[in-house]
Amino acid sequence: MATVTSIKRARLASSPKEKKKVKSVGQSDHHLVSSTKGKQKAKPSTKLAPDDTTLPASFKVIAGSYEKLLYGFDGSVSLDEVNDSYKFELQPIFIFPAHVSCIKAVAASPNGGKWLATGSADEVIKVWDLRRKKEIGGLMHHEGSITQLQFPSRSHLLSASEDGSLCLFRARDWVVLRTLKGHKGRVNSTAVHPSNKVALSVGKDNTLRMWDLMRGKGSASTKLGKEGEVVRWSTTGSSFVVQSQNTIDVFTIDMVLRHSITHPSRIHTVRFSKRVNGVGELLLVGAEDKKLSVYNIPDDPEKMPTLIAELTGHSNRVKAVEILPLALPLRANALLSTIIVCTVSSDGKIHVYDLASLPADLKTGSEVLQISPVAEYDTKGTRLTCVTIADGEALEHAKSVNGKRKWEDEDSEQEDEDEEWGTHEQEAEHDDSG
Repeated sequence: MATVTSIKRARLASSPKEKKKVKSVGQSDHHLVSSTKGKQKAKPSTKLAPDDTTLPASFKVIAGSYEKLLYGFDGSVSLDEVNDSYKFELQPIFIFPAHVSCIKAVAASPNGGKWLATGSADEVIKVWDLRRKKEIGGLMHHEGSITQLQFPSRSHLLSASEDGSLCLFRARDWVVLRTLKGHKGRVNSTAVHPSNKVALSVGKDNTLRMWDLMRGKGSASTKLGKEGEVVRWSTTGSSFVVQSQNTIDVFTIDMVLRHSITHPSRIHTVRFSKRVNGVGELLLVGAEDKKLSVYNIPDDPEKMPTLIAELTGHSNRVKAVEILPLALPLRANALLSTIIVCTVSSDGKIHVYDLASLPADLKTGSEVLQISPVAEYDTKGTRLTCVTIADGEALEHAKSVNGKRKWEDEDSEQEDEDEEWGTHEQEAEHDDSG
């Protein structure tokens, strides 16, 4: 049974020493309570979850490393009137050893960026309050290294581990709502559908699995014939990709293979993104070739994705990539928002790119465009492994409600989500008959 453990409340701005002894908090609040499984008839839906229309005007970048160090940055964008453009900056706000082993995963909650979760080879998921810059405690449900963390919503956290399981936590009290078992060996990657109803996972057992998060059950599985390393849904949720070595397989939502992309270099990370200029989707691919390659995803699903741009500047492999829509300062005849791309590399550098640099008319057949970073930070040799981007201040954060009412609304929305996702722990074995 999972336990949320209370650790000495260390502020993120400081560099606390790791504590070998972990003290458990009261059982009445944080120990899981087993219950009979509810007979829910919820059917997975592909309808997208609602978006928060107010974009942040600033952002936070958090990166983990092999050296156990956690880096945090305040990111900002301002007008550069001299060059009639925008100026992006990264300002360090903390650096400290967050775990007793290498950090393998980081995730920030969306729509406000309150929660930060970090996962390590020490088998612990640590939870941080980014607004207060405090450590909340550790989740010790897994019995293996943490391989991935994702917040499907601001009130739920999904984790994957080398122990072969996935866990869905509720952020209000960090209770485990679902334990999903089915993989025989390490789970490498998970991806939650934009509807938040279903999730995909791939692992060392060469299997792709689909999970019904509403019912806490496996709904489908297929043998890939190779070890899937990364799985990602498209922004529309109409397709997904599985990456293995230097190949990317594109599937329909029904798990039918449509395309196979062979990249010229060993791949480490992939991520879908919308375009800033024009319409359509992009696939961002980070690899050993020290670049983040940008593939255009044609509107016609029968057509093959093609390479159209490369985000350059790193001197070693690109390990991870994350994106964030961002509001821009007002400027005459200019965009109101953009999408920033953040990469980390084994060269120790963190790069920020502006996807507005990609023209709308850049399509198949054009010369591959080279895009340089708009901001960077050099850790001076730290081997970075993972990255996440959290919302900073919203551009119109006080437009309609004061702070108190805003939090009341958030709490109400979280209660609604909790009711939909379930209120007790359920352990699900995958049904291979699906």
